[in-house]
Amino acid sequence: MFASLLDAVKVPPPSEGVQQRRPRYAGEDTTSTSRREILGWYAYGMAAEVFAVCGVGSFLPITLEQLAREHGTLQTSHLPCVGDRTANNGTQPGENEQCLVGLLGLQMNTASFAMYTFSLAVLVQALTLISFSALADYENNRKTLLMIFGFIGSATSMLFIFIAPPVFFLAPIVVVIGVTCLGSSFVVLNSYLPVLVANDPSIQETKKEEGEELSELHRNEDASGWNSWGDEEDSLDGVAEDHQDPHAPNSSSPELQLSTQISSKGVGLGYSAAVFVQCLSILLLVTLSKTPLAKASGTLPLRFVLLLVGIWWCAFTFVARRLLRPRPGPALSTSTPNGSRSRWRVWLRLMGFAWKSLWRTVKVAMQLREVLLFLVAWFLLSDAMATVSGTAILFARTELKMSTTAVGLLSITATLSGMTGAFLWPHVSRRFGLEPNHTIILCIALFEIIPLYGMLAYIPFIKNWGVIGLQQPWEIFPLAIVHGTVSGGLASYCRSFFGLLIPPGSEAAFYALYAATDKGSSFIGPAIVGMLIDTTGQVRSGFFFIAVLIVLPIPLVWMVNADKGRREAVAMAQSLDTSHGGPAGDVQEAEGLLARHE
Repeated sequence: MFASLLDAVKVPPPSEGVQQRRPRYAGEDTTSTSRREILGWYAYGMAAEVFAVCGVGSFLPITLEQLAREHGTLQTSHLPCVGDRTANNGTQPGENEQCLVGLLGLQMNTASFAMYTFSLAVLVQALTLISFSALADYENNRKTLLMIFGFIGSATSMLFIFIAPPVFFLAPIVVVIGVTCLGSSFVVLNSYLPVLVANDPSIQETKKEEGEELSELHRNEDASGWNSWGDEEDSLDGVAEDHQDPHAPNSSSPELQLSTQISSKGVGLGYSAAVFVQCLSILLLVTLSKTPLAKASGTLPLRFVLLLVGIWWCAFTFVARRLLRPRPGPALSTSTPNGSRSRWRVWLRLMGFAWKSLWRTVKVAMQLREVLLFLVAWFLLSDAMATVSGTAILFARTELKMSTTAVGLLSITATLSGMTGAFLWPHVSRRFGLEPNHTIILCIALFEIIPLYGMLAYIPFIKNWGVIGLQQPWEIFPLAIVHGTVSGGLASYCRSFFGLLIPPGSEAAFYALYAATDKGSSFIGPAIVGMLIDTTGQVRSGFFFIAVLIVLPIPLVWMVNADKGRREAVAMAQSLDTSHGGPAGDVQEAEGLLARHE
């Protein structure tokens, strides 16, 4: 299956060891990007995406809830939640009695225990992403950090096999480490992409041809007697301005086209791997359900699935380790060659510089009205998307009493729908002539169907029907299709729409802010839903908060003017180029930081 997908990747096979361009710094590896290296980049995406979809998106939430449930007690009777009187799937038949578990002196619902865990994990992940993002660009840190995050993250998934209900309090620690490694490794993996593109033979050949054409143009100009002033200069300036417009329809550079092509194939391979492992996981669950292991502990089959996910992550990380080149960055200068303290001080200063750079980007963004509006909208929207995903899995498990196998099928449905949505929405947008922000608003409106449908069960006569309003397990599958289709459109369109508003030359800094906004908000919603569950004892109560959270970004997205935002971005880029506090100043400060002797 994957062999045929990998064979479909068309990358020219250059000779190993051939230098394509002049190094920009001492020790830079300018060896041609090979098909082998591209496959290594794809391999890690196939490794980590499995944990993201099968672990974080499917089995980790229900494993956390089940671990807490097998250690919890009923609120009124104080009897064990799981015992001889419970159902075969490990849930309490009493509909109105909460299952509580104690942790750090607090009593909480077993479902909110899972929500709090993921809220903490996302917060730690956001702090780590900001702190370590700058380190990947220096020395051999790119590959070293990728391997460290990959192997530690896969180990945390495999360690779940040892986390039984008596030591359930270890599960949040393992989840926090695993989720942090997952997000950090994706950041490091993305830092490989510009390097691979820059060294691709097709890019170097294109630049060579452009250089020859430019030289020929200059020779023709000299022969025809053109000079550097007058009408000819005005004419050439006009052509240059048209050529340099980053938002012109035909201004897409070969680097951007190749980067988009590699990235999209990587996403497709990652999701394909996730669906494949999800199917294996369901087969494993069905098989284990027929053995005494399922009777011994309701979490044991789930922990075996996480073991499988961890093994997959680890195995493909080894593949990436073998195929990827280190591609070292500039050296980190230290005062003492043999002093580890000096190196650690440089690392700490670089982490501080990463936070300082983020703050400078925030101050620039505060001056751009359209960017600010969109970032606030994205803050709310990304939180809503993260909250819906976690709440849906726990709702299916605790309220609809769905089996673990059914939850796995639900995840596969959402994943396949997400892949479909990523390809579907561009066609819908072109068919109806929608602007990017209008497409985003349409996706948000469809997303609102999910909590509103779940809230229908609060209407008495619908509640009496016993169906509609997510009262039957089958009802959640159509909503999973809506969730996947809409999420695929939102993820792609929000990122591309934000790119229109970025000052040219500051893409990396603003996308770092975009990622920080995404991860920085995604811990709020799960925490609030967790508190609602503790208060009401029902996961369904979280739909009220989610319904409000989804609607809030709509007016903000509607107010964003893309044309005005592009003009403001270009003007800001020109201002930053002449300002000591702009990106150029940041680069100089970074170079001074790295070269400073203690």
